[in-house]
Formats: sequence, structure tokens, C-alpha cells
Amino acid sequence: MVLILLILIPLLTGIISFTVKGDGAKALALVSSICTMALSAYVSGSNYTAPITYSHDWIPILGTQFSLVADGMSSMLCLLTGIVVTVVMIVSVNKKVERPGAFCGFLLLSQAGLMGVFLAYDALVFYVFWELALIPVYFLCSMWGGEKRIPVTFKFFIYTFVGSLMMLAGLIYLSMQTQGLSSYSWNDITRAGASLPPEKQQWLFWLIFIAFAIKMPIFPFHTWQPDTYEQSPTPVTIILSALMVKMGLYAILRWLIPVLPAGVAYWSDTVIVLSVIGIVYASCIAMVQTDMKRLIAYSSIAHMGLMAAVAFSGSSVGMHGVMVQMFNHGITITGMWVMVSIIEDRWGTRDMTKLGGMASIAPQMAIALVIISLASIALPLTNGFVGEFMLFNGLFSGTEANHATLMVIAGLGIILGAVYTLNMIQKTAYGNVVKMITTKDLSVNEILGLAIIISLILFLGVYPKPLLDLTSGIAGMIVK
Repeated sequence: MVLILLILIPLLTGIISFTVKGDGAKALALVSSICTMALSAYVSGSNYTAPITYSHDWIPILGTQFSLVADGMSSMLCLLTGIVVTVVMIVSVNKKVERPGAFCGFLLLSQAGLMGVFLAYDALVFYVFWELALIPVYFLCSMWGGEKRIPVTFKFFIYTFVGSLMMLAGLIYLSMQTQGLSSYSWNDITRAGASLPPEKQQWLFWLIFIAFAIKMPIFPFHTWQPDTYEQSPTPVTIILSALMVKMGLYAILRWLIPVLPAGVAYWSDTVIVLSVIGIVYASCIAMVQTDMKRLIAYSSIAHMGLMAAVAFSGSSVGMHGVMVQMFNHGITITGMWVMVSIIEDRWGTRDMTKLGGMASIAPQMAIALVIISLASIALPLTNGFVGEFMLFNGLFSGTEANHATLMVIAGLGIILGAVYTLNMIQKTAYGNVVKMITTKDLSVNEILGLAIIISLILFLGVYPKPLLDLTSGIAGMIVK
């Protein structure tokens, strides 16, 4: 029942929010997010003993059950979702938004969809929640986005919807290969996929993988991302980059690698090469950006590219690192977007050529920016270092001889990442002082939201054992 509540709390409060006017909707959304975060923390704590499961008849004629499972990886991502949405609600308390009831309602519906994706243990349930997470974001971007929101949102929706339909076709085909009546359960789908001839797995791989590649996104399926991040309101950008991109990576680990092992083995080098190209390409593009949102958007492509490459390396250590880094990247990128929102609110611009002197006139803001930025480039004693070290270790020890060469090329992402991140710090925190529109440092709610982020960055950088223990054993189940 506890897994049902993880979905029902944001789902029901999201629906109720549409009927609440004014700041009451924000208060309801904040209470809902705190309750969901507390419940996800309880689920994560319970996973140190055994996974939590729930199953109930749903549509027997289709061979599907409403089946949910919270193992270490699922509960970790549910916890990440709970933390991120709570931080979003906290820092947005004093932000003015048109139709706050609808805005908060769509955010909570998206959270319900995300929870369902991470918990689903039935392929059809997984697909339903995959779409449920997408639809609210479409409305959030198209109704509250920037000047170019309509064409940008249309492109985003078409990309992801086409990929989803291809995935649905692949899942239906797999269910038809199950023994006896068609079944969508993870166990039956996995057995059916693994028993297919290698040549069938090879074409079925792309039918399913493209949906996940678009969501992460992996080069060359990334073109929707920078524009969407730029045009979306910051709370939506946080949901997209901290959580929704993790849907694609999680789906690879849960629904692709175990289900189509021969197809994954055949195409793994291709995916790794595409991911490494994306790392270098996105890092180079990020270096020439002046808009902070676009810079962080391209940096996210580089980070996700590294995780995607290691996911296909066949390394148990690397797979463990992918799971750890999914959580750590979600925390760090949330902090980066919160800082961008604060800077735009105080100076009225995201253009780094028009910023400067933050350390002199807003020292608290500058300290937060520096800590979060250093975590983004994986400085030791920050949470980013632990996961990234495991990722490179995994890529280097992969099953193929050329993985060491690809690791060296991917390592350019670290160097280039340090260049554009430190350049951003220099241009915004130091240099000539540019007067703020709103002459105040961090507000109380912003301090609280950033304190949650920075505490996790430092705690998991110094003592990552809780996160490592939570996900230990899952990597060995994926990489056999």
C-alpha cells in the first residue's frame, strides 16, 4: 500500500490543486511534496532489508497487472523525485505565477507519473506512467514558457511522443512472445526477450531504445533539449533535467539491458561512440554560450552522455556508478537551476556578459553558486566525485578493448566542463559589479531550498555509503 501512496498523494493533490485559488495551491503543493518525500525516504530505508512489492489485477484480458516494485534503484529515484519536487516547491513559494492552481496541479501530476515510471514492474503500467509524466510537462511548457514556447514545445512533444509509440510497439511485440497468454510482467517480458534470436533482438533494440535515447537525450537525439530548457519556466526545467532525463536512463537499466541482452551486446559499442561524441560536442558548445540556461542544458547532455556510455560498458562497477550518479546529478543540476532562477530574478538577465560582482553584493548567493558548480565538475569531497570516479573506472574496465580509448576521449568532458563552469563562476561571481534590480541576497525560502541541496552535496561527497549500500547488488543483477 505504501507504494500506491507514493503515486496517489501527488496525483490526488494535483487534481485538487486545480480547484484551489491563489497561494493556497502553493501551500497544498508544498505539503504534498513534503509528505511524498517523507514517504519515499521511508521506502528507501526499508529497502536495506528487502524490496517492497505491490500487485493487483488490472486488465486480465491483456495479461497485465498493476504491479509495482521498489528495489534499491527504484526507491533511490523515488527519493530523488521527492527531494527535487520539495525543493522546487520551497524556492517557488514567493514567486509569482499566473494560475498557480493549474501550475502546481500539473507539477504534481508530473511527479505522480515519475513515481509510477520508477516503480512499475509491468510493461503496460510502465508505458501508461511514461505518458502521464510527459503530458503535464507539455502543458506547463506551452502555457507558462517563454516567447518561443509554442514551436519549441511542439518539437519536444513530437520527439518524445514518436519515441513512445515506437517503444509501445516493441513492448507489445515482446508480450506476444511470452509463453501461453500474452503478459506484460517484467519477469515474463525478460524471459521472452532473452529467448529471441539475436537478429530479432538487434532490430527490436532500436525500436525500444530510441524512446529512451530521446528522453535522456543521447546524441543525435538531443536537439529538442536546449531550446526546451531555455523556454520552460525554471521549475519545469528542473523537473525535466533532474528527473525526466533519468527516466530514459532508468528504463535502459530496467527494461532494455536485461530484456534484450544479445541486442545490447551487438549495439553497445555504437551507443558508447554516440554518447562520447555527445560528451565532447555538448562540452564544446557549452563553452561558447553566454546564456546560463543554455550552458547548463549542454552540460547536462555531456553528463548524461557519460552515464549512457558506461551503462553499455558491461561493467558491474560502472553500472553501480551509473545508479549513484543518477541521484547525484539530479541533486546538483537542481541546485544549478535554482541558482539561475535566483540570478535572473535579481539581475533581470541570464546573459553572463551582463553579470558580475555577485561575491561583493550578494555573498551568500556567491557561496552557494561556487559549491554547487564545483560539485557539477566532480570536485573531490562533493557528491559528483564519487559517481564520476566509478563511471570512469567502469568504462576503463569494460568488456571491450577499445573502451580505454573511449574513456580518454570522454575524459575531455571533465576538462572542458571545468573550463566552462569556472568561466561561468568568474563572469557572474567576480569581476566588475553589476547593480541588481532587487537589492537583496538570498531569501529565507531560497536559503532553505539551497541548504537541502548543499547538505546533500557535502554529505554524500564525504560519506556516500548510504547511497552505495542502497544500490549495491542491483548492478550485479543487470550485468550478468
